[in-house]
Amino acid sequence: MDMRTNLTRRARRRVLSGALALGMSLCAPLAATAESLADAMVGAYGFSGLLEQNRALLRAADEDVAVQVSSLRPVIRWFSEVQRQFGVSSSAQTAFDAAGFATNSATIGISAELMLFDFGQTQLAIDAAKETVLATREGLVAVEQQILLNAVAAYTSVIRQSEFVQLRINNQRLITQELRAARDRFEVGEVTRTDVALAEARLAEASAGLAQARGDLAQAQAAYRNAVGRSPGNLTSPQDLPETAASLDRAIALAVRNHPEIKRAIREVAVADINVLRAEAAMKPTVRLTGQLGATENFGSRAFSRNGTVGVEAGGPIYQGGRLSALVRQSMARRDAARGNLHVVRQGVSQDAANAFARLTVARASRTAIGERIRAARVAFEGVREEATLGARTTLDVLNAEQELLDARASLISALADEELATFQLLSAMGLLTAAHLNLNVPRYDPAQYYNLVRDAPVKSRQGEDLDRVLKALGKD
Repeated sequence: MDMRTNLTRRARRRVLSGALALGMSLCAPLAATAESLADAMVGAYGFSGLLEQNRALLRAADEDVAVQVSSLRPVIRWFSEVQRQFGVSSSAQTAFDAAGFATNSATIGISAELMLFDFGQTQLAIDAAKETVLATREGLVAVEQQILLNAVAAYTSVIRQSEFVQLRINNQRLITQELRAARDRFEVGEVTRTDVALAEARLAEASAGLAQARGDLAQAQAAYRNAVGRSPGNLTSPQDLPETAASLDRAIALAVRNHPEIKRAIREVAVADINVLRAEAAMKPTVRLTGQLGATENFGSRAFSRNGTVGVEAGGPIYQGGRLSALVRQSMARRDAARGNLHVVRQGVSQDAANAFARLTVARASRTAIGERIRAARVAFEGVREEATLGARTTLDVLNAEQELLDARASLISALADEELATFQLLSAMGLLTAAHLNLNVPRYDPAQYYNLVRDAPVKSRQGEDLDRVLKALGKD
């Protein structure tokens, strides 16, 4: 957006502000602190439970990497057993007489197992988990964009409806003056009862319009509370909007390169490719190192045993009813689906960027044209009202001219709000509606911090202590 465009926006806003200044001064709280659009986005960023939910999902995805890494490490288990054997037996040693027996024993031991070779199946699982983490991070960015865009939409809606209310108040006041003038002229015989009735009808219509505007404002304020987490204060319209793409081709190029949905789809394709290799590796043998130490004690006897085993175990599937082959084909189908999804997402993002650019272009053109419409409507209204005082125009002519001016000012309000919203919609379509790009004053969430602490699957160590501190800071200890 160039400097001329910003100056034009400010000039149009001053035209509207001048028309609404009296109503605003009567209704706005004097002690209210001005609240900017950046303040609203900061509030939404900190308030959103959806953002916290997706951060938790990202941490869960981080833990999947640790789970897969653990498969390359030794698995150590302990076991124990207390056993009583009893019964009756007959043998040559007892002259085939029945004799009872009972023995008590306890066994305790430890076993260990280590994967030596599995044709890369476990490493592929780790790679797939890492790609899933990166895809989930992009999903978090997409959620952040949606939260900030919701805040912008709620903010511009409150301003739009607030200005509509002020415009309706001024309109009602003006029609009341016209009605008073029509009654005065009726008393002296300058107009008929019909002119008075027309003015009364327009006043009733203005009152109904004011009630509707106030209802719309209440709904906009409720949406603002839902998006930002607090009631709107004295909102100020942004004078300088952030820069966007200068051309449609540039907007689409930035969207295809930066949008988090495309980046997530690319990562999902990588996961699908790896899962095909995992399914193929699952059909191959594995080699494990195994070991066990144990001890058995017999109660009431000095008999005992100590034993241990160490071995290398190799094995693999021979026949599982076609299950493994089906899993390979299934993973290939999912890979093809992921690639198709990437194409669909790319087309959708490109279309969204084109639509957003078109909306912004239309909003800017409309704002310029409506400014000229307001100028002409004001001149016409003032002229018709002056002619009416000389008897050359009727009360209906005055009311129609006033209605035209009201419609023009309402259109300018909508055009300004549409331009502001369309600007941020285009930023979102290009993947740039983030706290970092907008330089919002919010605590930055580093998705790599938690991942770096858990990716090696720590148990108790310096790294594990750092992880405990992070969890405590998150309130998850």
